[in-house]
Amino acid sequence: PANRGRLMDRGLWSWTRHPNYFGDFCVWWGLFLVACDAGLAAATVSVVSPLAMTYLLIGGSGKRLLERRMADRPGWAAYAARTSGFLPRPPRRSR
Repeated sequence: PANRGRLMDRGLWSWTRHPNYFGDFCVWWGLFLVACDAGLAAATVSVVSPLAMTYLLIGGSGKRLLERRMADRPGWAAYAARTSGFLPRPPRRSR
């Protein structure tokens, strides 16, 4: 394809560099909220999974390793400067 090797910076990727990781984050925390309805014991036990996944997605093997690998790609620094690292938000304007 014509865009092979280029950074994806359209659609969701213009609001966050990792929309797939943010989606996983929402699913895990949503499951925790469902478990909260089952009572305090279920909520206490079920909080382990979203906490672990949040760590893995943001600080562990997900975002951190991917961004390290992408750092040398052309255009990455500008993309990273204008785009949120995890939580979706409108892109910053270029200066």
